[in-house]
Amino acid sequence: MSQENVALIRGIYDAFASGDVPGLLGAMSPDIVWNEAENFPYADGNPYVGPMAVAQGVFARCGGEWNGFAAVPEEILDAGDTVVALGHYLGTYKATGRAMRAQMVHVWRIIDGKVTAFQQYADTLQVARAIGTVPAN
Repeated sequence: MSQENVALIRGIYDAFASGDVPGLLGAMSPDIVWNEAENFPYADGNPYVGPMAVAQGVFARCGGEWNGFAAVPEEILDAGDTVVALGHYLGTYKATGRAMRAQMVHVWRIIDGKVTAFQQYADTLQVARAIGTVPAN
């Protein structure tokens, strides 16, 4: 099952990159529990429960507030029912015009071929600099 879980997560990143919202949400369990990193701008809704909460509270905001927002996994680690992605967020915040390249770690929990939990870890300082809540260097 482990390779199937890695393929599921790769498919999620591919769906996000191509704007395939039904494909992205279809990989999630109806009762997924999604948590953004502490101090990340979208952590204000933690935990997001259910695919529609994730779509509205996270993905719609990414698309509406950023130009070229991307979550780019550079390495995907197979831990059975847990899959870990290491990579970077990229994008330019529309309101400030500031670009970011912030490290990210995503921990995905999978049961019966569906994502049941997600935990984000991110370089929130890079994001805060881009959105203007702390001065840029």
